[in-house]
Amino acid sequence: MILFYQLPKFNYHKPKDLNEALKLLKEIKDAKPIAGGTDLMVDMKIGRVKAGNLIDISNLRELRKIEFHKDNVIIGAAVTLQEIINDERIRREIPILAEAAESMGSWQIRNVATIGGNICNASPAADMAPPLMVLNSKLKLSSINGDRIIPIEKFFKGPRQTELMAEEILTEIIVPRESCNAGMKFMKIGRRRAHTLSIVATAVAVRTTEDKIEYVRIALNSIAPTPIRAYKTEEELIGSRIDEVDVKVKKLTEEIKPISDVRASAEYRREMAVKITMEALKRSIENWRCKER
Repeated sequence: MILFYQLPKFNYHKPKDLNEALKLLKEIKDAKPIAGGTDLMVDMKIGRVKAGNLIDISNLRELRKIEFHKDNVIIGAAVTLQEIINDERIRREIPILAEAAESMGSWQIRNVATIGGNICNASPAADMAPPLMVLNSKLKLSSINGDRIIPIEKFFKGPRQTELMAEEILTEIIVPRESCNAGMKFMKIGRRRAHTLSIVATAVAVRTTEDKIEYVRIALNSIAPTPIRAYKTEEELIGSRIDEVDVKVKKLTEEIKPISDVRASAEYRREMAVKITMEALKRSIENWRCKER
């Protein structure tokens, strides 16, 4: 027996600019924005998301930019994962974003899947979320009535639940340049080496002085209902000697809440979260030392 799901009927709208897209989103009932559609199309086929109107924002100039300014890096929400990987300046100055993007899907998927879509899908396993969290990123949410900017940590409300209002679109990811001045590493464990959802993934950013940790940010996915920052573990590590990190990272078990599912048990996730965070922290320290030279 062949099992397949049929995409329900919908009306397709292709606005010429962001302002028109925002107007359509306000005026049309039962509408959803679509860029890559790698998650939305599946959700519509299985009935998890219902939308009678799709507003195509994939080619809007306002959402396709990567801009390096004095204080911030601005990444449009419709920038594809492959565009992030291919951008030489991102690879040089924010390598953790390229590392996370490279771990996701196949080359074909990465050429249509967008950074904004990965965030807005709000999966507990969203791989772009942890690196953006350790970079202290902010999100620009836009509607026809104006914009608001929030820290990425406040965006996720639960599995597939976000701060986005019905008439809003995520338009920009704002990365502070100051946060890019660190040693960084993204690491992920899945059931395969590539093209797989995270069993657990971690992102670390760190700076050291005289063999002591002076600055550290840690974020993980797949170990709680949403991607999380490990604030307690960060506090434990600040001021620690580098040779103490193996012990201090164990604080992580107190602030994660993994579950068992078809991909892994809660116990395995808990153990692996500590191990890969430990390894990512050590590699981040090495990367910072190389950056200082």
